Amino acid sequence: ELKDFTLLDNSQPNPILSMHAFDDSAQKPHPPVEVILVFDTVNMPFSVVSNVRQEVEKFLSQNGGHLAQPVSLLFLTNESVDVRFQPSANGNALAEEVGKLDNRLRTIGRSGGAWGAIERAEFSIRMLTAIANAEAKRPGRKLLIWCGSGWPLLNTPQFQTTPKGQQLRFDSIVKLSSYLREARISVYSISLGMPGRDTFVYEDYLKGVRKAEKANSVNLGLKVIAVQSGGAVFGPDNDMTAQINRCVRDAQAFYTLSFDPPRADHANEFHDLKVLVGHPGLTARTNTGYYNQP
Repeated sequence: ELKDFTLLDNSQPNPILSMHAFDDSAQKPHPPVEVILVFDTVNMPFSVVSNVRQEVEKFLSQNGGHLAQPVSLLFLTNESVDVRFQPSANGNALAEEVGKLDNRLRTIGRSGGAWGAIERAEFSIRMLTAIANAEAKRPGRKLLIWCGSGWPLLNTPQFQTTPKGQQLRFDSIVKLSSYLREARISVYSISLGMPGRDTFVYEDYLKGVRKAEKANSVNLGLKVIAVQSGGAVFGPDNDMTAQINRCVRDAQAFYTLSFDPPRADHANEFHDLKVLVGHPGLTARTNTGYYNQP
């Protein structure tokens, strides 16, 4: 019920104007929640992409290939985002398309050091922004599952930048955050393998960036974006199929809340956002902030 929720905007209670509950039976969303699988062939070596391909095929082939949610399939290539399959609940047809990936991989992807870290990071962020911008034109909620550990974080002294560079990063953060919110996209990061040196670096950068001079390249890391969008980070481990299933479960039951943002004093004013649930032990995962405009 509405009384069970409290919305905090910059730590101040803000009235909730409306609430809608959705589940798999009594109140189904229309259109249904869409799952967008993004296959990252740019930031992973061939061997890893091949293993990821097998895990994704296993997910798509479950239950005789009958998917609970419509799934679209996107390949991030060295040229662009290649849309290989429009939303479909036919998991077998999607699995067949994924199965063709190995034969094309050496021409569409750049693995290892074929690109520099800066180029791969900037390209990946630009492509994710383009996906969000395109999806903002389509109705409904989407779960965007990025298959791969993401792009380089550029968090070493050699990648220090100028004030102009920080402003460009801040502008990218604002744009991507706004597009994801407008597109009703929650981002999920899933990955194969074992934890490495940078696996949990993102946890120190989850607070929203309020000023350009505070913008760090890690603020544009995939895992940071995932948490801030209301999605989640799973892995790395050796069962990506289970990771995808955990992501997709978020489509089964969820709430939408609406509110009026307070007046902004300046452009791109960051607001921290929290939703509290009035029952012990329950938490709500949602967008952690937004950029308000005058």
